[in-house]
This record gives sequence, structure tokens and C-alpha cells, in this order.
Amino acid sequence: MDVGILFSIFVLGLVLGIPVAITLGLSSLGYILVAGLPPVVMPQKMYAGMDVFVLLSIPGFILAGNLMNQGGITNRIIRFANALVGWIRGGLGLTNIAASMLFGGITGTAVADAASLGGVLIPGMKKAGYPGDFSAAVTAASSTVGPIIPPSVPMIIVGALSGISVGKMFLAGAIPGILMGLAMMVTAYVISVRRGFPHQPWQGFGEVARAFGGAIWAIAMTFLIIYGLLSGLATPTETAVVASVYAFIVGAFIYRELPLRAVPGIVTNSAVSAAGILALVGFANVFGWILVAERIPQAIADGVLSITDNRFLVILLINLLLLFVGMFMETIAALIILFVPLLSLAEAVGIDPLHFATFAVLNLMIGLTTPPVGVCLFVCANIARLPLSPVVRAIMPFLLTNILVLLAVSYFPPLATWLPSLLIP
Repeated sequence: MDVGILFSIFVLGLVLGIPVAITLGLSSLGYILVAGLPPVVMPQKMYAGMDVFVLLSIPGFILAGNLMNQGGITNRIIRFANALVGWIRGGLGLTNIAASMLFGGITGTAVADAASLGGVLIPGMKKAGYPGDFSAAVTAASSTVGPIIPPSVPMIIVGALSGISVGKMFLAGAIPGILMGLAMMVTAYVISVRRGFPHQPWQGFGEVARAFGGAIWAIAMTFLIIYGLLSGLATPTETAVVASVYAFIVGAFIYRELPLRAVPGIVTNSAVSAAGILALVGFANVFGWILVAERIPQAIADGVLSITDNRFLVILLINLLLLFVGMFMETIAALIILFVPLLSLAEAVGIDPLHFATFAVLNLMIGLTTPPVGVCLFVCANIARLPLSPVVRAIMPFLLTNILVLLAVSYFPPLATWLPSLLIP
């Protein structure tokens, strides 16, 4: 009965379109009141969920990304990506994907990628003769690369939940993220050739060198983050602080496009974004605690293992579950609620925790582009000034491509585990 109240309020909140964080809080509070537990349990469990040192890196990485975006990073990355691939048929589509791969190494969030790059590239692609639905679809699809290529906010959440090294998580996402980007480029090229999309003339190696020189400080930020983690000189939280200082110096004094008067507003906006994420973490932790108390995760694991203990089938079932959940639930909430019980199930059939964490995050990133709750779809459709349905149709080839990469990562563990094992003993 108590669990019924929990899920009834949760489902009702999602149907009514209430924000996921508030829905999680209301459903958890309803359970606590019906079960006769003291209401003080709610803030206690919320605080316990947020009181994790590594989560302090989230505000730092968000601030660093916003500083770099306001400081001129977006246009420089687009110029460099365009110099590299803009001359190929459908070049602006390829530029869009390449820019997402580069930009994702700074922001760590897909929605920031979709909004920042989409605001520039979607109108530019439409002006150059690309259909609006294709422009929005390729932007939404490529934005999911951001949280796979390090740094990654969802991977920081996973590290906080499971104790898996955040540095290893970052490295584990590098190869899958590059594979996603390359696979989407192939898809975009095939579509562009079939539909006769435009391309621009080759601008020469001189333009490539000049564009690289303009973007080098932005690209170097990713290497700064990785080096700080691999060398052991800094924790993820300390690396995020260093990245923010670096972003400020580059934007204000090297690119000279970040006015000092804008910094307080950027800090405030970053704090609001980080607070929203951490509030979601807190409410989801209460919800997750209730599920554990009611032995729901154990029931899920037992149910799956009663069907099969075959590792390949378990991976397939986990992927199907996460793809389904990703259609309706925000990524961080889904990770906090489902990651730990599914990790126990994965370990029970011999799946490496780092491997599982990588394909779980990759899976839920794909959910950001699946209806009905694909946040990146809504952002890009809004920028393109289109209804959602044509963008959903246009994104289907990219979804299929990303799912194929997901299956490759799921069933070939070295794609996730080789690089961390090589660089972090």
C-alpha cells in the first residue's frame, strides 16, 4: 500500500508535467506520511545524498563551461570544426557533430551543448539551405556526446553513487564518445549525399591552422582536466575549480570577449543550474532510500535472475529497461534511482562495474533525444521553430546509429575499460 502511494504520486506527477525533482520529493513525502515515519527523515536523507565531496565538482564544471561559452569559445570551436569538415557534402552537419565533440569536453552537459551550439548552428544551417528538421535533429543527437567525452556531470554522479573512480569514468567515456561522434558523422554524410545537401569550398590548411590557433586554449582545457585527474595532482573537485579559473583567464584576458561586469551574472546562473542538479540529487536520494527499504532493487534483480543469468541476455534486458526509462525520466534522477540496484544485478552475472557504468550512462544520454521527454529534442525544436514531430522523424537515423554504438560498447567491454586500465593502474 505504502509503495503504491509512492509510485502513484510519481506517475501522476510525470503525467501532469511537474518537474522531476518536485515529483520525486512529493512522492517520497507522500510515502513517508502514509508509512507513519517522522517527516524529519526527508531532509536528513536529502542532505545525506548531497553531502558527497565529489559532487562539489558539478558547480565548478558548470561555471567553467559557462565562462568559456560567454568568453567566445563557441564560435572558435565552430570555426575550427568547420575548417576541418565543412568542405565535405553536408559539411555544416558534420561541423555540428565535430563541434559537439569538442564542446562536450568543456561543458559536460548535453543540454548546454544543445542550447549553446544549436543557437548558432541551427539558424546557420537553415540559412545555408539545410532543412530545419535535419538541422535540429543533428544538433540534438550530437549533443549527447558531451556527457560521454570527459568531463561529464552524469559520470560524476555515478562516481558519487558507486565509489568508482571519477578519473576512470572520464577515461572510459572517451572511446565510446569518439565512436558515437564518428558514427553520427557517417550517418549525416549518407543523408546529405542522398538529399543533395550543400557544402562549401575547401578553405586550405592555412585556415585550419588559424582556426586551430584560435581554439587551442579551449581544446587545452580538456587536457588540463584529464591531466589533473590522471596525475593525481588534483581531485575532480579541485580540477573543476582550476578549470573555472582557467576559463576566466582565457575568456577575459586571452580571448578578451568576457567582460568583467558579466562575471557576477554568469556565477549566479551557474549556481542556479548547480542548485537545481543538487536538489534533484537530494530528492532522488530520498526516493532511492525508500526503494531500498522496500527491497524493490532486490526484487528487480531476483526477477531478472529468475528469467536468466546469462550475461548477454542480462545486458540486453538492462539496456532495454534504461532505454525505456530514458524516454520518461531525467538522466540524473534515473541514475540515482536505478544505478545501484542495476549495478548489483550486473555484478551478479560478472559484468565489470566500470564497463556497466559506461554503457548505463551512454544509454541514458540517448534518452535525452527520445520522445516524449527528450529534453534536447525540445531545446533544438524550439530553436528551429518547429513542432516536435518532424524533428523526431528526422532524428531516427541518428538514434539507430547511437543504439548500435551502445550495443558495441555493451558487448565489447575493452571499448570502455582499455583506456582506464592503460593510464590508471
